[in-house]
Amino acid sequence: MSFSCDDDHRHMARALQLAERGRYITSPNPRVGCVIVRDDRVLGEGWTQPAGHNHAEIEALNDAAARGEDVRGATAYVTLEPCSHFGRTPPCADALIRAGLGRVLAAMEDPNPLVSGNGLRRLEAAGIRTASGLLAQEAGELNAGFVSRMTRGRPWVRLKIAASADGRTALANGESKWITGPAARRDVQHWRASACAVLTGIGTVKADDPQLNVRELATPRQPIRVVVDARLETPSDAAMLRSGGAVWIACADDSGTRADALRAAGAQLIPCATHHGRIDLATLMQQLGERQINELLVEAGAQITGSFISAGLADEILLYLAPCLMGDTARGLGALPEWLSMADIPRLRWADARKLGDDLRLVLRP
Repeated sequence: MSFSCDDDHRHMARALQLAERGRYITSPNPRVGCVIVRDDRVLGEGWTQPAGHNHAEIEALNDAAARGEDVRGATAYVTLEPCSHFGRTPPCADALIRAGLGRVLAAMEDPNPLVSGNGLRRLEAAGIRTASGLLAQEAGELNAGFVSRMTRGRPWVRLKIAASADGRTALANGESKWITGPAARRDVQHWRASACAVLTGIGTVKADDPQLNVRELATPRQPIRVVVDARLETPSDAAMLRSGGAVWIACADDSGTRADALRAAGAQLIPCATHHGRIDLATLMQQLGERQINELLVEAGAQITGSFISAGLADEILLYLAPCLMGDTARGLGALPEWLSMADIPRLRWADARKLGDDLRLVLRP
């Protein structure tokens, strides 16, 4: 079945707006919106609730019931293929079949191997007309982390870097507060709230003692904090351990006195393979994927930032540029290898650019 008119586009765009409302709450589930329509009149709307609660389709059906609407024969616009398996909740495809929908349009098929077309096939077998692909790019963008975890087994990795106009991230003595202004710093809170986890290195923990939690933004869920700390040098009274919430420490060995002290302080230790004494980031990303981390925000120093880029693990770079100069002795964006030819340097593309207060936020992708 094809998409028949501009109305299909408009209602799917509305479903995407609804899906956006779940940005901070649905992890590890995808962000999904659903609109149920008959004769261009909206009967019910919904978006996915926190894990273990209703998916978007059930919310839309319940909304229609609360309005006293009969959805039999109506069209459901959903931003992701309805699930066909039992997880924390029953299959949404079955609920749509029981409700007697006449048509279901999905923006994209579910990349989850447990679904992957099965939801649409189940609907078709029940006599419901289906199609997918309308605004698929927008739906995929909203769930880049979920798609990454389902197709690559690892989270979508977003590097956050704040730098001067000459590409410096800290003075030679390590001072970096504040390179960017209030608007840029508030924007970072949005990305933290969107992420399942925020990662930093032991160097940043020792130098800045950050909490890495979401502030200045209402969110029901704080991201997990992940520390790359091969030798377990994280102080047991570190601010992120005192502030509550989950803290995971990637280490070479999770045994011994230091490990016991960190566990007692509330940390969860993740033993990880090392390379030349450093945590193997590719392995760690796979481990985070297994732990259902969809989106990872990296807020770290030059060493870890450079390692992610050098290993090809950076899916996106959020580069905040301030209108200031810090000079040649200041610290650079990342500890990157020396390339001997212009043909060898990594090329990125501009995905977005906007002004935030006095600063610029540039989004780059490979």
